[in-house]
Amino acid sequence: MLPAAARVRRSADFSAVLRHGRRARRGGVVVHAGRRADPHPTGARVGFVVSKAVGGAVTRNLVKRRLRHLAAQHLPDWPADTDFVVRALPDAATAGYDRLDDDLTAAVAATLRRRQ
Repeated sequence: MLPAAARVRRSADFSAVLRHGRRARRGGVVVHAGRRADPHPTGARVGFVVSKAVGGAVTRNLVKRRLRHLAAQHLPDWPADTDFVVRALPDAATAGYDRLDDDLTAAVAATLRRRQ
């Protein structure tokens, strides 16, 4: 499970990452990554955006649960001073778990390469 401290929850934090962060699209996800100004980061944080374009409520919640689980697995490997916003695209609704994992991993790696 993704702890509360590891989630981007405030609208201002989402906006900052989406506006000023680096972006990479892979398959069914777009990942935005932005550095936090916090001088003592407690770890990477991640937030999710799954719009109605992805599907109905059941489909959106399924995609969110899968992405949250994948993010929780990979979070310790991500830089502690970084916030990530994962935006699901309509393709994510039909993607299998393994494909979502590959897409998320590749998109995060691409944003981190661009950030440096």
